[in-house]
Amino acid sequence: MIKRLKLRTLLLGGFITLLFVVLLIRVFTLQVVKGQDWHERAVAQWTKKVPIPATRGTIADRNGDILASDIPAYTVIVNPAVIHENGLENEIIEGLHKILGKAESELKALVNANKDGKYLTNREVRNEGWKIDETKKEQIVDFNNELMDQLKKEKKVMETGLGLLKEQKRYYPKGTLAAHILGYTNRDGEAVAGLEAYKDDVLKGIPGEMKYESDRQGDRLPEANMVYKPAVNGKNVKLTIDDTIQYYIEDAMKETYEKYKPISMTVIAADPKTMEILGMANLPTFNPNTYWDPANDQKDFFNYAVKATYEPGSTFKIVTLAGAVQEKLFNPNAIYQSGQIYVKGTHTPLHDIVRSGWGPITYLEGVKRSSNVAFVKLGSEMLGKDRLLKYIKDFGFGQKTGIELPGEVSTTINLPGPVEVATASYGHGVSVTPIQQLAAISVVANGGKLKIPHIIKEITDPDTGKVIESPDTSKVIRQVISPEAAKETSSYLEQVVADRVIGTGKKAYIEGYRVAGKTGTAVKYGPDRKPDYSKSVVSFIGFAPVNDPKIALIVIVDQPNDPDVGGSTVAAPIFKKIVSQALPYMGVPKTTTKKTSDGKTTVERPAVPTLTKLAVKDAKQKLLNAGIDFETIGKGASVIRQFPAAETPMSPGQRMYLLTEETDKMTVPDLKGESLRDALDILTLLKCSVTVQGEGYVTEQLVTDKNGKRSVQLTLKPVKGDEASQDTSSSSTEDESGSKDTSTSDSAGGKSGEEVGDN
Repeated sequence: MIKRLKLRTLLLGGFITLLFVVLLIRVFTLQVVKGQDWHERAVAQWTKKVPIPATRGTIADRNGDILASDIPAYTVIVNPAVIHENGLENEIIEGLHKILGKAESELKALVNANKDGKYLTNREVRNEGWKIDETKKEQIVDFNNELMDQLKKEKKVMETGLGLLKEQKRYYPKGTLAAHILGYTNRDGEAVAGLEAYKDDVLKGIPGEMKYESDRQGDRLPEANMVYKPAVNGKNVKLTIDDTIQYYIEDAMKETYEKYKPISMTVIAADPKTMEILGMANLPTFNPNTYWDPANDQKDFFNYAVKATYEPGSTFKIVTLAGAVQEKLFNPNAIYQSGQIYVKGTHTPLHDIVRSGWGPITYLEGVKRSSNVAFVKLGSEMLGKDRLLKYIKDFGFGQKTGIELPGEVSTTINLPGPVEVATASYGHGVSVTPIQQLAAISVVANGGKLKIPHIIKEITDPDTGKVIESPDTSKVIRQVISPEAAKETSSYLEQVVADRVIGTGKKAYIEGYRVAGKTGTAVKYGPDRKPDYSKSVVSFIGFAPVNDPKIALIVIVDQPNDPDVGGSTVAAPIFKKIVSQALPYMGVPKTTTKKTSDGKTTVERPAVPTLTKLAVKDAKQKLLNAGIDFETIGKGASVIRQFPAAETPMSPGQRMYLLTEETDKMTVPDLKGESLRDALDILTLLKCSVTVQGEGYVTEQLVTDKNGKRSVQLTLKPVKGDEASQDTSSSSTEDESGSKDTSTSDSAGGKSGEEVGDN
């Protein structure tokens, strides 16, 4: 018995000893072997991380006008538990439905959200209540205050269960303006399209965070360590576009879009000397602020300017013409037989738009009339396949331009046989992009240099203002043709516009400015790959002024609803309207020249038209047609007074002011850049007293209003040198035959065009 007791005691003691050893090993493992790991887990549990979002960089136009920026936004939060505690279910549902437009059934589901029979505490009202603007936020605040007053009267807990979470969102203050350039970010702040996506790594910045030790409620512990990593805000991007010129472009496109109902339209403007893009637009378009709207179609987001290929038709003839001029093969006075021409080894002729032709005519007249036969002879017979293909590639076709926008495409151009060489000479059977075409016409305008188009002017650090990156606009890819050949080619393209009788580009003529250009019409293929003459792509490409080009512009209209119209009828007037507004805005004076009795050329300044008593709409149109920059003062319907007065000679770049109200409360216009005399005359019209500091031209103005009397302080500074140079050369027009232009479009025959947008 005693022996058995001792054995039990020994076994029990051994077991206890074993347990103690296991416990020691476990403690050693936890405390020593895995101590660091468990410590890190513990720290992670009581360490709170608070993210610090980075502010996305702004996007502005070349003058600093903001086109995209981050602004405060608010997300509506509902707390079902509190809402039910205070019996506010119906009020919350009805109120949010009125403010946000969200369906009552969906709001009811949010307000009644529960788990295991317990109401949840926080639910975001998406999508209608997600990142709402300041206006809607104020409506929510007012509604919440009403609910609080109701609770106060009922002596309930002063908490409504309705709240706002402050965030930030991307905002595009000018709506649809330059939408395809800018692109957009989604509601999560992720860049989706356009420059937002292309330069996302520059714009988005780097988020920061704050870490500290906290108690179970998340409050920071006394004397706890805190690690603060500041956010690095995104860089600011300044574009080359001018939002005023961008507006001129988009405004001019709308009228044609409504009239001809095309599939799409594209317009791009650039400074041909630097290839800085001044404006770029497509229709249809979209508003980046409401990209999510179901009314948007996928094609609304497509940037045809860089992503679409199309058959250019006769606008491509600039390549053939420039090549022939460079090779000294173009004799403007040489005669050829117009109408039709046979390519060696074929039995079907290529023909002009007027199939019977205009008889034997000069090559210069052939250029003016956009004769396909003339260009087949120049490209196929004179230049030949190798040289023509070389100039096509040297002008930049078949390769991407390198513009700073996503999705740029390019199609290789090959001319396998004599027919392809012949038709390519007048722009058929080749595929190009609008931006390639603009770069090519700029070669002719800038003295023969092919340059990279740029949409970004500079990238700056938002904290220091220091320029981090700026493209080199002086860089030349290659000298395509000589300056002399470029000037000669320009003179022929100018006559396409300046000849008001037979020039196909005559509808792009602008009084007082020398314009060079070329129309284009390409018939599209049908489903059977045969030409469908009821469908075409019409275009115009050109630049002005010829003597000192400031703007190059391309206009493309895909499939207008009238099959009888061409580039001259549809596209050239758009070019005219845009350039007529842009050049005065850019400070380019009009020039009208005449010969004096001694044979010298003098410049006549245009006289100011009589505008008083005209409707404001009519006065504006009259000034636009005359290419005169103007500003309307007041909100009246007709012009009461004008400055300068009627019949006064206009100074180069001078602005017209239209007074439409007899009141001293009208806004004082921006007088920067005006002479003191002009500024005083305008302020006298507005019945303002004036004080002046300095001499020269107005650089600053300060308007004050005391006791109903307005006073304007003007600061003047002199201008260094006299930069108002005047051109004394005149446009040259030449009527070779005096025949009437019977064409409605300017290219036909050969291969038919493919649809814009085929990549």
